[in-house]
Amino acid sequence: MAELLRGRTALVTGSSRGIGRAVAQRLAAEGATVVVTARSHTPSPSVRAGAATALPGTIGETVALIEAAGGTAYAVAADLEDPQQRQRLVDDVLDRTGRLDILVNNAGYADYSVVETMDMDTFDRTVEHYLRTPFVLSQRAIPHMRRQGGGWIVNIGSVTGMAPVRPFREYNKSSGDVVYASMKAALHRFTQGLAAEVLDAGIAVNCVCPSTAVRTPGASQLIPESFPTEPVEYLAETVLAMCHLPAAERTGLVAFSLHYPWSQGLPVHTLDGGGVLPPLEPPATANPNIRPAGL
Repeated sequence: MAELLRGRTALVTGSSRGIGRAVAQRLAAEGATVVVTARSHTPSPSVRAGAATALPGTIGETVALIEAAGGTAYAVAADLEDPQQRQRLVDDVLDRTGRLDILVNNAGYADYSVVETMDMDTFDRTVEHYLRTPFVLSQRAIPHMRRQGGGWIVNIGSVTGMAPVRPFREYNKSSGDVVYASMKAALHRFTQGLAAEVLDAGIAVNCVCPSTAVRTPGASQLIPESFPTEPVEYLAETVLAMCHLPAAERTGLVAFSLHYPWSQGLPVHTLDGGGVLPPLEPPATANPNIRPAGL
């Protein structure tokens, strides 16, 4: 391992399972001290379509995986739908570690519904998770990164944030992802605009999206069985690529996790950094408007 992040501290939201856990493991494998966070220290019910379901995975388990691989991690519980906890999270990280170099805005909420029948609570929660929360955490982190002379913010976007391919596919007619996708598109634009604002402070802001979809405990029920998916390691490696070079060299990108490593010849490692996975070419079914080197 190159230990690209030795001496750095990273905060990864929504890291009790899935994409967030994988990103936390990959950053820790490169030497970062990682603060993992989710709503609570125990599996907590997530309300979707009126039903509450506790998904598997805890931040304690993520910490244990990182430590078992020789890394350093801390668990900090924070409900990002609670304005006070959200506002306090960056300070809690600083109290625990003394610095914050990398912020990965990954935590999310997805409850798909076509616009005609979507209730306002679902609409509001989607906006809260994918626009307000990255805004607040970035706003809180930037002054500390500025004082340290630089830093990295990585937002987790989505290929659904791209305009749907025409003629419209059956998925786009019935999946109910319009509001979710609209917030991800807004997050892409937020990334690029914020990158310009903080470039001169040496703070890089990039966005990483799955090229297809990653089948995680929270998203599996939203992904049709026939839909092409990708291993999470490719996304975690792309996140790493966005948070170690100076802002003057790499910022303002919306990069896609199969397209970017393939186009850049970037080796994709296992989450513990100890092995290399085979190159994966983006599938023919991927959105044709994706630019391989990033938007």
